Amino acid sequence: MAKKNRGKLLNKLPARGRGKCPLCEKTGIKLLYPYRTETNTLIQVCKNCRKK
Repeated sequence: MAKKNRGKLLNKLPARGRGKCPLCEKTGIKLLYPYRTETNTLIQVCKNCRKK
């Protein structure tokens, strides 16, 4: 059975969740994962940078 709600959250985000990753500087990549910096601020990063 198909899942009707898959990806609806991305449609509500600005630019459909895509942008420039602040850590690896890639553009047009999905920024879906929260990352806490040294100054305890949360930023959104890509899948590859979420464990750095």
